[in-house]
Amino acid sequence: MKKLIFAFATCALVFGTQLTNAQKSNDIVDIAVSVDDFSTLVTALKAADLVGALKGDGPFTVFAPVNSGFAKIDTETLNALLKPENKERLAAILTYHVVSGELMAADVAAALNKGNGKAELTTLNGGKLTAMKKDDGIYLKDANGNWSKISKTDVVASNGVIHIIEDVVMPN
Repeated sequence: MKKLIFAFATCALVFGTQLTNAQKSNDIVDIAVSVDDFSTLVTALKAADLVGALKGDGPFTVFAPVNSGFAKIDTETLNALLKPENKERLAAILTYHVVSGELMAADVAAALNKGNGKAELTTLNGGKLTAMKKDDGIYLKDANGNWSKISKTDVVASNGVIHIIEDVVMPN
């Protein structure tokens, strides 16, 4: 477990030091808009009318999928989710990626340590995500049993923190 804490602390230090003070003064949405690999996420946030909410005071912890994670979703399904008539469903999926409060990598590591390598997180949509340590890192397990690796941690925003994940997690 000490290796896990060290790994999270190292990731936090490496990625945290890459942030400029200007980024730290930006909110979660501003940061997402500034990162090319979040373009699909930003499109989805706009379609679900969640931009205003994630520009709010927070704090929020966002597990943000990169474009390649969204690309794993069937194109027809993704395009359908982006339509106005599916706004509520898309909002439910996106709020499944958000936890109330600011959970830094060290907080997740402490919860994993306390939970013997497993920690349950309650998302804004009321669903559960399970953080778990696996051999090559920390993963989120969604309600359907699918996994998404946390690839980068502690991207600090003025209203919370972003942890970058490799796949879209889905509620029931």
